[in-house]
This record gives sequence, structure tokens and C-alpha cells, in this order.
Amino acid sequence: MTAAAESTVTFHSRFARELPELAVPWQAEEAPGPEILVLNEQLAAGLGLDPQYLRSPDGVRLLVGNSVPAGASPVAQAYAGHQFGGYSPLLGDGRALLLGEVTDRTGRLMDIHLKGSGRTPFARAGDGRAVVGPMLREYLVSEAMHAMGIPTTRSLAVVATGRQVRREGMQPGAVLARVARSHLRVGSFQYARATEDMDLLKRLADHAISRHYPQAAEAPNPCLALFASVVAAQAGLVVRWMLAGFVHGVMNTDNMTVSGETIDYGPCAFLDAFNPAAVYSSIDVEGRYAYANQPVIAEWNLARLAEALLPLIDEDEEKAVASAVEVLGGFREQYSRAWTGGMKTKLGLAAENISDDAVSGVIDDAVAILKDGPVDYTLFFRNLGKAARGDMRPVRGMVRDAAGLDAWAGRWLALQPDAELMDSVNPAYIPRNHLVEEALAAGTEGDVAPLRRLLEAVTDPFTERAGLERYMEAAPEEFGSYTTFCGT
Repeated sequence: MTAAAESTVTFHSRFARELPELAVPWQAEEAPGPEILVLNEQLAAGLGLDPQYLRSPDGVRLLVGNSVPAGASPVAQAYAGHQFGGYSPLLGDGRALLLGEVTDRTGRLMDIHLKGSGRTPFARAGDGRAVVGPMLREYLVSEAMHAMGIPTTRSLAVVATGRQVRREGMQPGAVLARVARSHLRVGSFQYARATEDMDLLKRLADHAISRHYPQAAEAPNPCLALFASVVAAQAGLVVRWMLAGFVHGVMNTDNMTVSGETIDYGPCAFLDAFNPAAVYSSIDVEGRYAYANQPVIAEWNLARLAEALLPLIDEDEEKAVASAVEVLGGFREQYSRAWTGGMKTKLGLAAENISDDAVSGVIDDAVAILKDGPVDYTLFFRNLGKAARGDMRPVRGMVRDAAGLDAWAGRWLALQPDAELMDSVNPAYIPRNHLVEEALAAGTEGDVAPLRRLLEAVTDPFTERAGLERYMEAAPEEFGSYTTFCGT
């Protein structure tokens, strides 16, 4: 690093130092011709990284892991996980490295992680590389999620490596530089528990408490408090996915963070036409991770975390199980309460004088209208904002049963919905699937202009602007069904 860059940020290697059993020291594969495709300058500045430096040859080498900053100790992280319900005792970072941690401008310790940086000891049969399209997808969708207020890992940069990678055909390779509060996963705890090393499991729990839930350290049972904190964080996260119409696509336990951040934007998508059974992943052939299943799967994953934590919750296994079951039992109540509150806000009915009981039927019937036919989920709520201002025409034109909509709207409008509140939570712009594919196809060919225009829309999602009309429009009929792929 240059002296100027070193003076603005210090890298740490806390994870590698405190949990060496979960960290394999490793170096990124040399990128023959690295070139930045997109750089998140605002995020970089928030991390104390000089964007101008990152655009320099040395900075670009840092972003692909070929220049290791002082204080950093790149490692591939070990973890286990249930993948589509089947347990794998050893997964780990097969094509990624934790470069190190930095303290951001707000004082938070943040991971800087490289995805697509080459084979590691966990790579199994994979080549350890990533290609441009999926890395641009993660950049685009994660930044859109952040702009909508949904907890998420973030994207610092996508760098083309200058190497062709074999997938269906030959495609340009890329590395994603990702930022997260940590990369601790349910699978991290599953791995530690499987080693039967209780000291490692305890150190991992202490590390998670220190980084994410320091108040748990003061609780009578810190590990039970840690579990309760993760349950609450995940209930809040998944309900935000559901409210936004987001389908994660691969909710394996190695893709559920302890911090409550969304991680891994491989086969993900936003709903076009509302469909509880929507699946966008090419590998989810049984619909395990369909849109409507996400809360149930989150609860299932949290049960796996509880199993890993049992020895730390109580030496008496029966007591430990009883305590964990009681905490996990709160997930559904927390989720339900957050869903009702979120839907009230989406419908502009969050005033204190409007009770949950008064609005529950209105919420249920709104969902029934969506289920009745192919209704664009995002546009439906955005057009309801216009209806709250007196113009029913846009939303009426979206549904099959206009009379049924009018009857529902009469009950809803009688509660005096707040149109400005609705517009503040119902996005005008999301990463619509047809636009994402358009941007990724162009980006793969070296043209990132469509990606930048889409980013302009989705990173300020609630404010309609002239010239961005096409970014609000539903997918054209010829777009048809949509499938996404993880890119490995």
C-alpha cells in the first residue's frame, strides 16, 4: 500500500488470530489483468479507504487479494452446513478469502472478503473462480437491498481478472470485494460443534457476542442470550425479505449469518407477479426455498444453531434443550408481529390509533387480491399510494376482479391511509429481473453503462424521477419464466 493509503486505514486479522481452527492461511490466485468494473466509492470512504487509491494499480491488486495490506492475514474460513436439508460436515470458503477486518468511520469492525479469488483447500472439485455476471448481480442486488433498509452484506467492488473461466462456455472472470459485519454463519457453529472441541465452540460464541451482541455477555446465560439475539435478528431480516418480495434462493445454514445480514446473492430474485410458490434457483427443484417457505426455513436453520449451542447453554442436555426450544418458540411470534407491522406501514396504516385487530382483515384480503391473479407485487403497492391520493385507475387496471378491489379499497380508504408513508417504504425501483439480466449481459461484454443506470435507480428506490420510467415497469410478457444460477 502507499503511505497515503496506509495512513487512512489499518487492517486487522482478529478472526484469524482468535479462531485459528476455523481459518486456513491462504493467498489469492494471481489475476493476470485486473481491471475495476464498478467501485462503490461511498462505501470505500466509509471504510476509510481512499477511492482514488483503490483505482490505482496497487489498489486494484488489493481488491483481488494480490497485494496484502499490512495487518491483514488472508484466510479461507471453515464451516459446515445443511445444503437443501442434507448435512455437509465440511464446506468452507472454496473460492473466497477473508482478507481482513477494518474499523469503519462509525467505529464498527467490518470484514473485507474476496469472492472468486481462486481455489482454496475447501474448493473440492471447483475451480475457485467467479465470473463477471454473478459478481455484478451480487453488487447490484446487495446495494439495492441496503438502499431499501434491509440488513445485508455490501459490495465494495467488482474487478475483472483478465482471465477467461469455463462455465457453459468461456466467460470473463471477476472477483467481488464484499463487506460484512462478519462472515460468522450458523454453519460456523455447526463445524465447531462437530469437532467436539468445547473450548473452540466457546471461543466462537464469545467472538460472536463481542462482535454483534455485546449485551449478551452481561446476561445470566450469555450463550442463550446470543441465541435469542440471533433468533430476533433473523426474524426481522426474513420479514423484510417477504415485505420486499425478495426470494433468497439458497437458504442453506452456511448462508445464514449470525449478524442477521443477508449473504450470498447467487440464485436470488425479486417477485414479478406475486406467487407464494415462486422459485428462481436452478438447483431448487423441489421448491424448498420458495418465497412463502422462507420463514419456515429460517426457523429450521435456527434450530440447527440451537443444536450446536446446546453444550454452552447448559451442561444438563435436557435443560439446555428446554431453554433453546423456549427461545426458538418466540420466532413465530416475533415474525408475525413484524409482518403485521410491516404490512400496516406498506398500506399506510401505521398510525397509533389504528390497531392490529382493525387492520388484520384488510391485510389478509390485500394478500388475497395479489394471489388472485398475476399482479406485479412492487407496482401494486406503489400504485396503492396513488389510490390513497384519490386515483384508483392504476391499481384497478392491474387486477382481474376490479369490483372486489373496489370493495376492499373502500374498507382500506376508510382507515385514512398515509400516502407519503406508503411511498417511503414501497419502492418505485427494484432490481427487476429483466433489467438485471440486461445489465449483466452487457457487463459480461464489457459495457457497464446499463448496470450503472440501473444502480442509479435502485440505490435511491423510493423517489420517482423523470427519465427512469422504464425501471418501474413490469417485465414484458415475452420475458417469461425466470431462472438464476449460482455461477460456480
